[in-house]
Amino acid sequence: MQPEWDLIVVGGGPAGLSAAQYGSRANLRTLVIEELAPGGTALLINEMENYPGFPKAINGYEFSELMRQQTEQFGAMIKSATVTAIKKTQDVFTVETFDESFSSWTVVLSTGAKHKHLGIPGEETFSGRGVSYCATCDGPFFKNKKILVVGGGDAACDEAAYLANLSDKITLIHRRDRFRAQKSLADRVLKNPNIEVRFNHVLEKILGEDKVRRVRLRRTIENKVYEENFDAVFIFVGAIPQTALVPKLKKDEAGYIVTNQNMETTQPGLYTIGDVRSTPFRQVVVACGEGAISAHMAAAYIDAIKGEIYGGAA
Repeated sequence: MQPEWDLIVVGGGPAGLSAAQYGSRANLRTLVIEELAPGGTALLINEMENYPGFPKAINGYEFSELMRQQTEQFGAMIKSATVTAIKKTQDVFTVETFDESFSSWTVVLSTGAKHKHLGIPGEETFSGRGVSYCATCDGPFFKNKKILVVGGGDAACDEAAYLANLSDKITLIHRRDRFRAQKSLADRVLKNPNIEVRFNHVLEKILGEDKVRRVRLRRTIENKVYEENFDAVFIFVGAIPQTALVPKLKKDEAGYIVTNQNMETTQPGLYTIGDVRSTPFRQVVVACGEGAISAHMAAAYIDAIKGEIYGGAA
């Protein structure tokens, strides 16, 4: 069976688009399947100031659009669809969507991770009515309002800084006594006059009627519970890797897919990159590098497969 594609990339974030660029430049017939919009979670970044080559900060949408244009200029095709299954028969992968199926010699999985929820009372009830997981999406609805941000990592600090441009009444709580975000992001938040930081705090309940009105907080050191009025709650407490398409692949204790340094999984011809991969450091620049490696290794794998199929003839 001769597949229609050499490389199918499932997920069109920075990692996936980088894989597609390098795949196309290696003369691989390359397809990217993205269920939302090219860029993935990078679309939500307010200001990205640490990507090499951009001395002036660029927002996630602009960065993603440039990557999309570049990817298509190199010859890759980007399709909007939801992948429902990935199967392999002999040497050929079949990638299924709701409407059609595609065949390929190799697959790069770049499905990323989705926002983790706290699972507290009121969180689901008021989702979309004051509870949000995306500051750039929903922040403008709460200009000059009192906003609570929950989390202590890069995302929480970055999103709090964005919200501080919309309101001078931002409160950021974190359950530990220090941020786990990069020092530059943490320092910026701590110095921002529009952001009040409260360490050793957890959110226990979100209250309201038709929308968010107040919250119940616990100060963990004294084990003191109190309520306070807020107009919105933005939650950034980690992510859940999207691995449902590959349940049998090896994963780490947090559920991220394990690969070697070549981005190879335990399934030959299947590579994993970006936020769904087990890695000590999740950044856009790292994801892009992983994408380049995966495409390079996919090209070598295809050469080996074709050599076996055609008897190794040069």
